[in-house]
Amino acid sequence: MAPSDDPASAAPPSAAEPTLFDIRLKALTLRDPPRWLALGWRDFTRCPLIGLFYGGCFTAMGWALMKVFEHAPAYVLSLSAGFLLVGPFLALGLYQASRRLERGERPTLADSVTAWRNRMGTLAIFGFVLLVLEMLWGRASLVVFALSFDGMPDFKGSLTALLDPANIQFIVVYVIVGGVFAALIFAVSVVSIPMLLDRPVDAITAGITSMRLVFTQPAVMLLWGALLAACVVIAMLPWFAGLLLVGPVLGHASWHAYRAAVVETGTPVAG
Repeated sequence: MAPSDDPASAAPPSAAEPTLFDIRLKALTLRDPPRWLALGWRDFTRCPLIGLFYGGCFTAMGWALMKVFEHAPAYVLSLSAGFLLVGPFLALGLYQASRRLERGERPTLADSVTAWRNRMGTLAIFGFVLLVLEMLWGRASLVVFALSFDGMPDFKGSLTALLDPANIQFIVVYVIVGGVFAALIFAVSVVSIPMLLDRPVDAITAGITSMRLVFTQPAVMLLWGALLAACVVIAMLPWFAGLLLVGPVLGHASWHAYRAAVVETGTPVAG
């Protein structure tokens, strides 16, 4: 039987998932992170109503965090990871909006809030991994409090403990523990969720690719992480109101960070 001359029959299936070794990373410079912020602002101005919707969600998260701090201060550092955990998933709609703009299409709020629909299973697996890290962070924070104080301090006591120079050992350990978990969550998720939206990759491949980026280009990614943290902290100061603008800008910027860092190969996810 003669072989088919149809090129499509000889081509590999379009839905085949690229392996970890098929994904290449681009060389970045320290000039890139500020450029991503500028591109994030540009995307926000092109679809401001979508951005403000998600900015309102980020602001509400901040208010919820303050309520938690008033009633369970020992959890506050670990629950602040909610911005690292829930934030990237909430920003999925912003990634979708930037993706539409990149294609020359008009983004809509309905499309952005359902961006997860084609990748629900994979995103759920990745979310579970981040949830486990969040729970470990919470447990570690409780252990530090339990070993440092006779019982759990209340809201006022926690503020006093965190500001009292006499508790320097507790403060250092508490910040180190939080920093380790925050860095781990950042490394695993910095480009993985935009990648899961954009490509037919599995959760493990996306997470390891994200960690490869952080470990192979630490200076650039440290600067990017510092810019993200600084913007969020500044936005949180006026009762989290700054997140109304900063949140969506950082979401859009994170999409451009992914686009700049990961070589475009394989088959994009439809939608």
